[in-house]
Amino acid sequence: MSNSKEAAKQRFIDAFPALVDELIGYLKSVGMPDECVEWYKRSFQHNCIGGKLNRGLSVIDTLRILRGGKDQELSSEDYHKAAVLGWCIELLQAYFLVADDIMDDSKTRRGQPCWYRMPSVGMVAINDAFMLEAAIYYLLKSHFRKEAYYVDLFELFQEVTLQTEMGQMVDLLTAPEDNVDLSKFSLDKHSFIVRYKTAYYSFYLPVALAMYVAGVTEEADLQQARDVLIPLGEYFQVQDDYLDCYGDPNVTGKIGTDIQDNKCSWLVNRALQLVTPDQRAVLDTHYGRRTAEDETAVRKVFDELDLQKEYHNYEEQAVQDLRKQIDATDTSRGLHPDVFRVFLDKIYKRQK
Repeated sequence: MSNSKEAAKQRFIDAFPALVDELIGYLKSVGMPDECVEWYKRSFQHNCIGGKLNRGLSVIDTLRILRGGKDQELSSEDYHKAAVLGWCIELLQAYFLVADDIMDDSKTRRGQPCWYRMPSVGMVAINDAFMLEAAIYYLLKSHFRKEAYYVDLFELFQEVTLQTEMGQMVDLLTAPEDNVDLSKFSLDKHSFIVRYKTAYYSFYLPVALAMYVAGVTEEADLQQARDVLIPLGEYFQVQDDYLDCYGDPNVTGKIGTDIQDNKCSWLVNRALQLVTPDQRAVLDTHYGRRTAEDETAVRKVFDELDLQKEYHNYEEQAVQDLRKQIDATDTSRGLHPDVFRVFLDKIYKRQK
């Protein structure tokens, strides 16, 4: 990471303690017991710090572009607004991940035990997740209530939360780890899952928040953003699916488990479109099973179908379509195509 990126990330991190202090100040003002206040503080530190913070930083980067360009310095007021909204997204992410780890019976997150696996936490983590989400709306009210777009921010967070939970529901019911049924899988279902579970909150939400602060709020412009960022978010998740199977663990930092975990990934769905009856029987027998022999059998089918080539063909077509869409951006009301190019440039041909 370059020094400028490190500095930008550190500046964003430095904005976090004041927001935590503000929330803790409220808890103390209503007489919350000290041990509960300390618990709340630990939950925030454990669940909000340690990630890449890309979603939160994207609010700042987008507002900078909308205010004049990638190298534009934001005023202190603009930076503060963008940082608060960025941390609201990170709180949303933390809320999702605490709950997701419980649903998935996960062991670790960001190199440490999941919050619910920390000493004495257990299922108290469910309420902690609720409190992480509730903090979003406290901060929105505290920092934006007097803004003309306050209700828009409020409704946007509610809408994107619902969309993400819809995607999670389809994912959980389509691909439970303990009941493998590939007849439930399809590329259409995969597309729905990744658009709703990932693309809206990871790609559209940061940009839309910055657009409201910048006054670029016409529905036509918000629709332009959705038309680029939702397919872009889908492409990002397809990349993730590919890297889980074919990425270099020394680069990605993890060993992929989608095959063993019965994930409704792009690879298996594309395979299901291409397989012979014999290959389909192999997938039905071995996909979503835990042994190394099962994984090897699935990978053999993937290799026979040349899914790496299928992915690269998909990637080139997806990126070509995205660039065409970005180049056609209507800039007459203040939206700038660089908002979208920055996202695409970050993820095109990524290796981790």
